[in-house]
Amino acid sequence: MSIERTISSSTVFEQRAAQGLQLALVIIFLVFGLQKFTAAEAMGIEPLVSHSPLTSWLLVLGVRGASRVFGTAELTFGLLLAYGLLRPGTLAATLGAAGSCMTFLTTLTFLFTTPGVFIKGSEPVMSGDVGLFLMKDLVLLAASVVLLAKSLAVRARS
Repeated sequence: MSIERTISSSTVFEQRAAQGLQLALVIIFLVFGLQKFTAAEAMGIEPLVSHSPLTSWLLVLGVRGASRVFGTAELTFGLLLAYGLLRPGTLAATLGAAGSCMTFLTTLTFLFTTPGVFIKGSEPVMSGDVGLFLMKDLVLLAASVVLLAKSLAVRARS
């Protein structure tokens, strides 16, 4: 196999892997975004939102209102990322990836502001209820950064 073919195969694999990450984020944003319009999800995010200086101000809209704001943002980012699958490097794709980064940066701050993240007396052991649940956002942030970098690279080439 020639080096050119190897590089080409690697590039195609890399593109498909990035598309897989993007599709996964689209699904996550659409599913989680829709859930934010339910009473159960609104009550579920209230302890996270209420203790964060970045998000607690949204509670002027009430718990359900704040949850709807998050849901609308998540649905918007999911749709922008979905459009980006069809039109890579567009402004919509870049905004979707940037919004995804902002989302997961915000949720990761909950690790430091939400009571019960660490098991009392056993720090730094995280609780399964809150702490470990939020840890998944590290991977989602990394995926978002990869997509943002790829989108910016496509934009720079065009």
